[in-house]
Amino acid sequence: MNKKEKEQIQRLNISEEKILWNVPMKNYTTFKIGGEAECLLKIDDEKILQEILQFAKENNIPLTILGNGSNVVISDEGVEGIVLLIQFQDIQISQEDEKIEVKVGAGYKIAKLGQYLCKNSIKGFEEISGIPGTIGGAIKMNAGAYRKEMKDIVKSVKCMDYDGNIREFTNEELEFSYRKSIFKQQAYIILEAVLELQRGEISEIKEKMDEYAKYRREHQPIEYPSAGSTFKRGEDFITAKLIDEAGLKGYTIGGAMVSTKHSGFIINKGNATAQDVMQLIKYIKEKIREKYNKDLELEIEFIGK
Repeated sequence: MNKKEKEQIQRLNISEEKILWNVPMKNYTTFKIGGEAECLLKIDDEKILQEILQFAKENNIPLTILGNGSNVVISDEGVEGIVLLIQFQDIQISQEDEKIEVKVGAGYKIAKLGQYLCKNSIKGFEEISGIPGTIGGAIKMNAGAYRKEMKDIVKSVKCMDYDGNIREFTNEELEFSYRKSIFKQQAYIILEAVLELQRGEISEIKEKMDEYAKYRREHQPIEYPSAGSTFKRGEDFITAKLIDEAGLKGYTIGGAMVSTKHSGFIINKGNATAQDVMQLIKYIKEKIREKYNKDLELEIEFIGK
């Protein structure tokens, strides 16, 4: 961006502390990898978001949408234009008969929501509650765990297109499938969602959440930075099993390593670069193709230059 465009951004109706320049994106992703973003804006207001979208369109400035940065790898060369860090975090609970509706902002962190729902005796979110992301990101990729996905609990989603128009989708219109939704194909920014849950007992909810958390600690490399599961499940194979059987567990390129705890995860062993991760993914895909004639599909996304 040029000087004039930077000055225009500073004149937008957004507080100074929510405008960051030349930001190391490794501080905004769970992988702890990434070069600098030219500009990062923290967004928690719909009218301000509309202003920014209009400004970016008029000046032909690229936009990147980010939540918790938990399913992405940011390029070592960084990100051009504006990164919008979505931070809508309003929450509202209503009850009709046995159903509990939770209206929640797209920037609300899943782990935090899990704790909030538990304290309010609301069940149905326990399986999802350990996923390291935000509601918006989880809906976009139809995240799931322990045989439950976002499609099972989302009633509707409010979003904004890149012209600033607001639209609401019902569950049926969201076109949910395995790690996909309409937001994978169409350009919308998720603002908030309504989740359909049930009343429950705090002790039972907590017990389930603790059980799932214990399983994660024992079977996933949560002690290392990562972007979560690297590859999608195959239609007729378990990806991590193939990687393990191919002898790739522990295989390392630079600071990136196939986890020795769970072969489906690539971890940042220390000072890994996006290039290390890309090369390791390429190597894994080639070996699995060569050995089993199977093509692996990425679950994580690469962002940036």
